[in-house]
Amino acid sequence: MLVRNSPEPPLRVVREFDCADGSALAHLHNVSGGLLGGDDLTLSVDVGPGASAQLTTTGATRIYRSRTSAPPTVQTNRIRVAENALLEYVPDPIIPFAGSRFVQSTTIELAPGAGLFWWEILAPGRAARGEEFEYELVEMKTDLFAERLIAAERVRLEPRDRAVASLARLGPYRYWGSFYICRVGEDPATWLRAEQHLRETASGFARPDEALWGISTLVAHGLAVRCVAAQGRDIVDGMHALWSAAKQFIYHRDAIPPRKVN
Repeated sequence: MLVRNSPEPPLRVVREFDCADGSALAHLHNVSGGLLGGDDLTLSVDVGPGASAQLTTTGATRIYRSRTSAPPTVQTNRIRVAENALLEYVPDPIIPFAGSRFVQSTTIELAPGAGLFWWEILAPGRAARGEEFEYELVEMKTDLFAERLIAAERVRLEPRDRAVASLARLGPYRYWGSFYICRVGEDPATWLRAEQHLRETASGFARPDEALWGISTLVAHGLAVRCVAAQGRDIVDGMHALWSAAKQFIYHRDAIPPRKVN
């Protein structure tokens, strides 16, 4: 049940829906259609003890062109998942338009027994318009805590100054994705088995000419998944497949794809 919702434009939360497993589903909706240069947004999510929540978006997050004089688009995410609670954050991709600048900072805190499925997908731009890697900056910082810092991710892409096609960056691929799977307190051996299980799952759809997948255990309490792909559909489908496999392996429950609203 969604207990408290305090939206301020341009972000709002569409009303809660009940999932088949009893968890609460909420949609993030940007009433302006996208994020503008100079926007400074904060998303705060608190999942209470023993609760189960799923958070998604009503569509792709569009980062519009910034005026030269405007500061970048900034989004700050502050996430707390309480004891024995679960958060599944499964949004649509982020699409940075030509001339856009986007800076995101995410901090996630997991209490004992807390679980997390959290992914983010970055598109190259408006591919259908032939507008790829024409944005000025995408910077994404993520820190994940579970008793201590267990993951720190730093991504900074500046296509005009540093070639994205470099092998140190995306190489021949165009889409990038990151997926964290956690449950605080699980035995380390469980995560080694989960890693192998997800590797076997990924082997069924991983094709080096289309997408590369990497799966590894964190220092504790979870797994990190990385993907680079030539097409957005490959990365989205792969994320859903791994989410389904991991949810069954760790929670012995089905992953329920979110119903979408507009």
